Amino acid sequence: MNAPKLVQITTDDGLTLPGMLYESENSQKAAIYLHGNESSSVFYSDDIREEQAHALNDKGISYLLFNNRGAHYIKNLASKRFGMAYEKIKDCVHDIDGAVHFLEEKGYTEFYLVGESTGANKICVYHHYKPQNKVAKYILLAGGDDVGIYYTAFGKEKFERLLQEAKEKIAQGKSDNIICELLPNEIFSYGSFYDIANPDGDYNVFPFLETIQSIKLSSQKLFRYFTSVNKPTLVVYGEKDQYCYGDVPGVVNLLRKLKPEFEYHLIPEADHFFSKQQKELSEIMVNWLMKST
Repeated sequence: MNAPKLVQITTDDGLTLPGMLYESENSQKAAIYLHGNESSSVFYSDDIREEQAHALNDKGISYLLFNNRGAHYIKNLASKRFGMAYEKIKDCVHDIDGAVHFLEEKGYTEFYLVGESTGANKICVYHHYKPQNKVAKYILLAGGDDVGIYYTAFGKEKFERLLQEAKEKIAQGKSDNIICELLPNEIFSYGSFYDIANPDGDYNVFPFLETIQSIKLSSQKLFRYFTSVNKPTLVVYGEKDQYCYGDVPGVVNLLRKLKPEFEYHLIPEADHFFSKQQKELSEIMVNWLMKST
């Protein structure tokens, strides 16, 4: 496997995002990796991603990993503030399209999306807003229930109060103000928090808490973005995923009932990040990409 090339991806709304391209020689196929939120960056876990890149390259598939606009907590791009503290998940459409366009200019013609954690949510959101896209296949790794996570962490009263406060601040034009009450453990602007915690918002792709514990949070149809996906899709979870409310098999079975045509894998002993099971995960990904139509 060749060393990755440092690249820059330009979005249609004027951002330049850094990335790494692991090229497979004479390939016209490429997978695009979408990382999760918080302080995520593809530049600080390359030892893990190299396992995936090696497996993909061996089968003639190049691998593009890039920092989307939600990488890190706070950063400046094009004289504006981005990072997880300001990110809106719908903006993933600009980032993904920028990555696809970058690869097209390099001669690639077949594309796959690999989304991990929030990256899996982004694939479903991307498909919702742009179903007629150029991506052939999706891989969803450990898609998360962010609404449920913050509802559980804060409790019902605090969660609802913060959500209402965020809604009011946005109406007052204070969307970019940081929620000081959540510091230092959580870094959110009011706009970003409302985006990630709103039960009726785009982020709520996998409402596991609502379903498993029968807690009514959303007025919208649950799993509406996930069930709308109509392309070949692989779904993978770790048996010990920390964010599945202690019932990972139940979560996987729930998704399987909703979309039985997808392929599902549950990796024994693996956590949310597949920390020690990257080789097994990579084999599952590559084998599925090679056999699916």
